[in-house]
Amino acid sequence: MAGKRQRTARRGALWLAALVALSACGQSERIVSLRQTEVDCMARAMFFESVRSSRDGMVAVGTVVMNRLASPDFPDTVCAVVGQPNQFAPGVLTRTMDGPWAAVARETAIATLAGERHPMIERARFFHAATYRAGYDNMHYVVTTGGNAFYEKRRPHLVTRPTPPAPVEGLTGG
Repeated sequence: MAGKRQRTARRGALWLAALVALSACGQSERIVSLRQTEVDCMARAMFFESVRSSRDGMVAVGTVVMNRLASPDFPDTVCAVVGQPNQFAPGVLTRTMDGPWAAVARETAIATLAGERHPMIERARFFHAATYRAGYDNMHYVVTTGGNAFYEKRRPHLVTRPTPPAPVEGLTGG
């Protein structure tokens, strides 16, 4: 009987550990589905932040997510980065993803998590809609693709490209 009790306790501890690990893929302000994975969260960011007609733009969004993940200034999981308040599209982790671009987003998320990066993003950790004109003097733009302008924040005297460049597509293949 003691052996069965120990196995039951061990199984319960494993379930609890799994739930704790999965819950780390959320955000502190709201509960994210325990079924969401890093691939799901990355695909959602790509799907809702690009114009859904550009794999290049999706890779660029994914590269920004990965750059944030590598930075001590941002959370340490893809889902936590994507779920940060006021950083990505409203409802990015909860809205329905459908249509042919949902599959492209998932495939692109897998490729990005496996190491694919946009060649022009480099250290950029920020982007906004390409049509938006920000009035800040610390934005060094690196590329415009997938309907977004991607930039690094720099000290104003180090900014060499204060306005978004013309859109570029197709740099990442696919």
